[in-house]
Amino acid sequence: MSSTETPLALAGEIEEVRSEIREHRSWFMGLGVLLLVLGIAAIAFPFATTVAVKVMVGWLFLIGGIAEIFQAFSMKNWKSLLGNLLVGGLYVVVGIWLSFFPLTGIISLTLLLALVFILEGAVKLAMAFKLKPMEGWGWVLFSAIIAISAGVLLVAGLPGTAAWAIGLLVGVNLLGAGMSYLMITMAAGKT
Repeated sequence: MSSTETPLALAGEIEEVRSEIREHRSWFMGLGVLLLVLGIAAIAFPFATTVAVKVMVGWLFLIGGIAEIFQAFSMKNWKSLLGNLLVGGLYVVVGIWLSFFPLTGIISLTLLLALVFILEGAVKLAMAFKLKPMEGWGWVLFSAIIAISAGVLLVAGLPGTAAWAIGLLVGVNLLGAGMSYLMITMAAGKT
């Protein structure tokens, strides 16, 4: 609690959050269940999940690169045509490499995913402490710890664990996120 916030103002904010969660209870519950199911599937098939994540990232780069090239040619008198073409071409090459050669680049993607998990965990950590007086805030903290731990484990296990670690840790992270949504929703339903 900051020095300018009174306990009464903080209680009002907490009740506002509870009310919002109660109002959209079915969406929060549905999201929690969906994330749990996806987490279980990812853990059951870690290598397939690793390859799927890598191919999906590749398609994102490929689509982004094509859009960048299209944008470069669609503008008349565009002074950065060469720069846009180089960036777009780089995105296309990386996209093709990630999408169409599924067993290459898994270590690089593992490092990228580790960074994403650590950053996600940091954001959830801040969110948990913002929700701290509310029941169920500990589940958001738990989800933050899982995300940060997943990121650290990814980096620590390289290169040997890259083939299965991405899929497994994506699954564990999804389970943690799903549980946090379910628990915060149940806590908000209490009076």
